Amino acid sequence: MSRSVWKGPFVDPSLLKKVEKLKTKGNPAPIKTWSRKSTIIPEFVGISFLIYNGKKFIPIKISEEMVGHKLGEFSPTRQFAGHTPADKKAAQTAEAEAPAKPAAGAKASTPAKPKEAGDNAKK
Repeated sequence: MSRSVWKGPFVDPSLLKKVEKLKTKGNPAPIKTWSRKSTIIPEFVGISFLIYNGKKFIPIKISEEMVGHKLGEFSPTRQFAGHTPADKKAAQTAEAEAPAKPAAGAKASTPAKPKEAGDNAKK
């Protein structure tokens, strides 16, 4: 369920304080945050954040297209490790069994099909 419109977007109050301090100070250092549930507001555009994904901090620079989204959307918590070795082995054997295609200039030697006698049978 989404948040009520009359409440406005949720932004962690400590995060707002850090952004205000950064704007007055002008320090280009990224803001480190654990608040993945905070919504990106227009005041965040152009600011760099380090968003925690549960293991490490992911560096993100906020652009105009990100406004309205949550900070957590841009730092994935899961990393795809690849398919199991059995799937990789099956793919390799399928490639090996597939016949090789002939070169572009070479003609494939296919026997000519004999004419069928189906047309004369109707008469």
